Amino acid sequence: MRTDNDTWDITTSVGQTALFVAASRALEARKPDPLAVDPYAEVFCRAVGGDWIQAIDGVAPEHPLQTEFGEHFVNFQGARTKYFDEYFRRAGEAGVRQIVLLAAGLDSRAYRLPWQAGTVVYELDQPDVLQFKREALAQVGEEPTAERREVAVDLRDDWMGALRANGFDPSKPSAWIAEGLLIYLPGDAQASLFDGIDQLAAPGSFVAVEEAVPMDRELFEAKRAEGVASGEENSFFSLVYNEQHAPAQEWFSGRGWSAEATTLPAYLERVGRPVPGPESEAGLMTATISLVTAHKS
Repeated sequence: MRTDNDTWDITTSVGQTALFVAASRALEARKPDPLAVDPYAEVFCRAVGGDWIQAIDGVAPEHPLQTEFGEHFVNFQGARTKYFDEYFRRAGEAGVRQIVLLAAGLDSRAYRLPWQAGTVVYELDQPDVLQFKREALAQVGEEPTAERREVAVDLRDDWMGALRANGFDPSKPSAWIAEGLLIYLPGDAQASLFDGIDQLAAPGSFVAVEEAVPMDRELFEAKRAEGVASGEENSFFSLVYNEQHAPAQEWFSGRGWSAEATTLPAYLERVGRPVPGPESEAGLMTATISLVTAHKS
């Protein structure tokens, strides 16, 4: 179970969820018609080895990514990656040169996107996670396509101060992303995160958020108890808080941002990927998720 001061590396607790997502992106990239190609996702999985190599090589039929749920989850990650990649392209074309990846995990955009000259990418996360990514990509000779600055900080601490200490200029426009993050924060930490973004974002800034409506409380607690009883101490339901401070579109719109939300099922349809039925586990997950972008004019 999560605690107030818990920490992790890439193979434990919240950190391992980044590997699950990276493996999904690696599988998406192998499709004949991928929605997004992240060439570094496979690098991360092979750097860790073991089950993660088997998962992307398709030789572990019992792995969750090889199930029906996994098929839909890979589609989800392909769609989500495409959505946020296009968001950053628009921000760059609008003149933004400060990029902030909140809980960067194994996000490789600092290495794979064609950033405009003068762009600085700030990556905030646990120190061991940032170190793993840097070393894994250095071992295969990869360099970032923008200036990359690591900000080793827990988002439950003074991340705003840490960001400014690493050169972030709140007087200039910035583009923020909270992808696969909010569900791992309690509601009060989500509130602090939104407030911090609003305070540090100059006019002309952008923000992108992935959010999920909390599950029914009784169902959530039952799923958590099931995972603990089966010995899965780091099961998904033991890592998330199942809380929502406020819908992002509503919160940012109420503070002068122009915000737009797109439900995940609607976006999957838009990009030509199947939407799982409501009776399936993947359908229960997909139906709760929205992708939100906002602009501070």
